[in-house]
Amino acid sequence: MGETPGAGYLQMESGGVTREYRLHVPASYAAGTAVPLVLNLHGFASNALEQEILSGTSAKADAEGFLVVYPQALGSPPTWRVGTLAGGDEDLAFIEDLLQALEGQYTIDPRRVYATGISNGGGMVHRIGCDLANRVAAIAPVSGAYLESSACSPARPMPVVAFHGTADRIVPYDGQGVVLPPVRDWAAAWAGRDACAAGPEVVFRNGEVTGEAWTDCAGGSEVILYTIEGRGHSWPGADLLPGLAIATRDIVATDAMWDFFVRHPGIVTGG
Repeated sequence: MGETPGAGYLQMESGGVTREYRLHVPASYAAGTAVPLVLNLHGFASNALEQEILSGTSAKADAEGFLVVYPQALGSPPTWRVGTLAGGDEDLAFIEDLLQALEGQYTIDPRRVYATGISNGGGMVHRIGCDLANRVAAIAPVSGAYLESSACSPARPMPVVAFHGTADRIVPYDGQGVVLPPVRDWAAAWAGRDACAAGPEVVFRNGEVTGEAWTDCAGGSEVILYTIEGRGHSWPGADLLPGLAIATRDIVATDAMWDFFVRHPGIVTGG
């Protein structure tokens, strides 16, 4: 479409389909100096622009000097196809193609590519952690919908940090039948994949928020789950729609995940 990066939607071809994304490049970026890249995926029926506004990640990118890309899902309403939804392989291929395209245009450190997203986008981030561990160093889903699907066998230990409210009515913290696992069980399963020997241990308390960590994990990985007591389906720390009182102010997810990302550069092979 020819927009300046960060000013609108850009387009690319993936699997014979035109796909869209938003890209934010900080003013500090200089070609030739490798910088991190964060993938940030919107939720069901949302879009890349709304996710940029909700998460505040572009402002964080300006402050810390990384690129952030907001991929756009297909469909009406837009949906990342995870779990048993047909088209999931195509969505995963789009993420791979997008990474390859951006790495061809910008000087991106392949050891510092990360993924976050909310709700349905958080479910897609889970799949990225399972299937693209050779490309992505760590993941940070928020209020994620982790649809039960095929086995998850990452190619390397995957550092994971997640955020979820106990009063989430859209993706219940305690799970939903055979479709959505309890969030704490989901985090513990990642600790099992990462062969964590210690935990869970409380490592953070502030007001409504408790952080539990599984540590002594393979490859220097760790798993942290931030549980927000009494809050709903939201991005912690977000300023969007404060009157709804669903987002806590006791932790800012965007800040906490960036600190986590900085601690976990990956050993990735690419391809």
